[in-house]
Amino acid sequence: QVQLVESGGGLVQPGGSLRLSCVASGRDLSDNAMGWYRQAPGKQRELVAGFTTGGSTNYADSVKGRFTISRDSAKNTVYLQMNSLKPEDTALYYCNADVTYYGSSYAYTKAYWGQGTQVTVSS
Repeated sequence: QVQLVESGGGLVQPGGSLRLSCVASGRDLSDNAMGWYRQAPGKQRELVAGFTTGGSTNYADSVKGRFTISRDSAKNTVYLQMNSLKPEDTALYYCNADVTYYGSSYAYTKAYWGQGTQVTVSS
């Protein structure tokens, strides 16, 4: 069983920075697709930034140039560095990992989620 624990959220003024951390346990996720999602009140959850299984990264257009996703495989941890924060970045941020399990005749992918960490950008 995989567990994801986020930290690093908080209240920050517009233009400020935060770094979110997601520590994974229960399985080595260094080669897994992992990402950060966010959900603002009244809106759908959306992908912010992520790693594909091939190790490439992708970002939502709204955060390109401001956010950077990175990972420390030795610590089984994924980070989201958020710079130049805007009020519209305010949301609950979730860490996600998609883990594929293989058997002799099957394969299935299960999505794991953390509990979320709140980011509030306000003056």
